[in-house]
Amino acid sequence: MSNKVAIIAANGGMFDAYKVFNIATAAAASDKEVAIFFTFEGLNLIHKQAMHALEMPAGKEHFAEGFAKANVPSIPELVEMAQDLGVKFIACQMTMDVMGLTKEDFVDGIEVGGAVTFLEYAKDASPTLTF
Repeated sequence: MSNKVAIIAANGGMFDAYKVFNIATAAAASDKEVAIFFTFEGLNLIHKQAMHALEMPAGKEHFAEGFAKANVPSIPELVEMAQDLGVKFIACQMTMDVMGLTKEDFVDGIEVGGAVTFLEYAKDASPTLTF
């Protein structure tokens, strides 16, 4: 059985972020090697400004209060936790080029690469998840 977990983050909302970072931090805390490939709207999850203003799905705004009451860490806190646990962040070069973004637009410590970079990591990962 593989000790690697590969995650694709292609969506950029609040719920997407919690799904991605919950799985990533749980896997990393369980001694798994974890990499997340951020592409398209998923880049918002590690964008220095956007990560502070992720949208809650329409009609679900009441969950914000529930997150606060349950002491659920914020997305910036989860990003930091994931990095502290050794989760590898790969930002999609093609998407960055299309959107006019540079490595400096994102949190420190990311790798920039394309689909081939992620596929090389994911080829022997189990599971591979997409959010």
